[in-house]
Amino acid sequence: MANHDNGYKLLFSHASVVADVLRGFVKEDWVKDVDFETLERVEGSYVSDDLRSRETDMLWKVKVRGRTIYVYILLEFQSRVDRFMAFRNMTYLGLIYQHLIKEKAFTPAGKLPPVFVLVLYNGLRPWRAALDVADLIEDVPGGLEAYRPHLRYALLDEMQVPDMEESERNVAAALFRLEKSRDVERFRREVGRMAADPDLDPGVRASVYTWLTQVLLPARFPEWSLAEARSLEEVQTMLAERVKEWTREWKQEGLQEGRKEGLQEFLLSQMAERFGPVPEPIRRRVKGIQDFEEIKKLGKRLLAATSLDDLGL
Repeated sequence: MANHDNGYKLLFSHASVVADVLRGFVKEDWVKDVDFETLERVEGSYVSDDLRSRETDMLWKVKVRGRTIYVYILLEFQSRVDRFMAFRNMTYLGLIYQHLIKEKAFTPAGKLPPVFVLVLYNGLRPWRAALDVADLIEDVPGGLEAYRPHLRYALLDEMQVPDMEESERNVAAALFRLEKSRDVERFRREVGRMAADPDLDPGVRASVYTWLTQVLLPARFPEWSLAEARSLEEVQTMLAERVKEWTREWKQEGLQEGRKEGLQEFLLSQMAERFGPVPEPIRRRVKGIQDFEEIKKLGKRLLAATSLDDLGL
């Protein structure tokens, strides 16, 4: 979880990546009026009145065209569902506004600027947590409902949003496709596309490389050595070579033990090597796959799986 958060903090420390998220995934009218050239990172560490330190994941501000005000954008990164995320965001928002009051960062009308809260979630389970604080508080009629606080946040559930067209240049969308990919060949193509993009900002390129080699690939392929991959191009080459190596092992195992049965045994041995003892129900399901093409598809899913649950058995 810490690696996920730190990896995303690195990726979303770039204004262009934040802009791609807003442009590509926040379908609200106000985004059309944002002057993305004014995106500016804001310090997100605060000390509350009781001297406790709090730190948001990522805070930006940006101007709206035709207005003299900033909109603040709070990004929170989650790899697990947090039932009380709405309350956490309310705490962060209170600290942000407390800081803005101290700094006298008011709008020309003497009011506080708006804050847009966006949670980026990359877990496999669908996000079921409440999106509004009010939904976590018991509704008691008779007048008390007037005092129930409302604070809503926006959610970007990466595994649930439709993929953007690969031809449409959006770095955030490419990162989400990599997160979602369970097909190694598609994974390799995505890395290759980013490696070959001459317009990709060098800072973003370096951050994507670090994220891939320090966070995503070690989680997907813990048995691989990444020490020699020193660029996105070399990461793509490593992926291609690993697929070829695995395919050779696959074919050799199949030839030695009988085509279908050999591949089933090879898949089971790879599962055990990566995830530990394979439960008997899963062993039976693998053994029960009679169609050769289905066995091949299972092998491709296994290459990118992070757990046995990812195999869909």
